[in-house]
Amino acid sequence: MAQLNLTLLVIFLSLLFSSVLVKSSLAKHNPQTVSYIESSCNGTLYKDLCIRCLTKYVNNFSTIDGPHHLAQVALSVSLSRALQTRGYFFKLAKELKTIKNKREYLTMKDCANQITDSVDQLSQAIKELSRCSQHGSTINGDILWHISNIETWVSTALTDASSCIYSFTDLTMSNRMVTIKIKAQDMVEVTSNALALFQRYALKLQQAAARTTQKP
Repeated sequence: MAQLNLTLLVIFLSLLFSSVLVKSSLAKHNPQTVSYIESSCNGTLYKDLCIRCLTKYVNNFSTIDGPHHLAQVALSVSLSRALQTRGYFFKLAKELKTIKNKREYLTMKDCANQITDSVDQLSQAIKELSRCSQHGSTINGDILWHISNIETWVSTALTDASSCIYSFTDLTMSNRMVTIKIKAQDMVEVTSNALALFQRYALKLQQAAARTTQKP
């Protein structure tokens, strides 16, 4: 129990100082890009995580060219995190099977499969988003259909990752399973942010389509 409490304390302190680390890292990036990322991340549930993840993928000379590009970057970050999480989960599942820890092995295997589904869905979403750019500035039924597909896939990816978290039993978790749950939660939060940023982009397209329809 003492070890479990120590693990949770370390996690709490990490979260406490995360905003400080985010602010210190922003100085290394293009000010205009940083400002755009910060304002965009204000609408997400996990603002500091959003800023930290997005700024990691840009450098001093990079810019993010509007909400479409931002959505691409956010979904790419989410997919990258999902791939890392899946790899870790499958590796750990094999270890648990070897040591014959059946309960944790089955939980771990189910989670790995759910994260695999998330990887597939995020991959499809990114491919579909690239098709949106092929339409250029044209707003029509085709691009709105792509948008609907993307939102469905990212939402489903988020649901699958969340289901992984719900499969853990809080009262009987070992330190190892607490760590695993935290990794799954991190992926959920990154994907939640990506969905929020994409929905902002989708809303702009839907509003543009509505204005086009209303023109005489």
